Amino acid sequence: MGALVSLSRARKAKRRAADAAQAAANRAAYGRTKAEKQAERQERARQEAVLDGAAREQLPDDGSATSEA
Repeated sequence: MGALVSLSRARKAKRRAADAAQAAANRAAYGRTKAEKQAERQERARQEAVLDGAAREQLPDDGSATSEA
């Protein structure tokens, strides 16, 4: 006869193993290294700086910038 095993413990162990496998699959599919995240943040900041530098200054729409001579 086999050893007695608590059914709830067996279910919990099976669930933990399934969760660990799912977590490993998610890390492989979606995970990025810290260096990759930092490089993306730096690239986004550089692109925003370039875009901000190329923006034109808008005149106010209230007509105060036009001369009424």
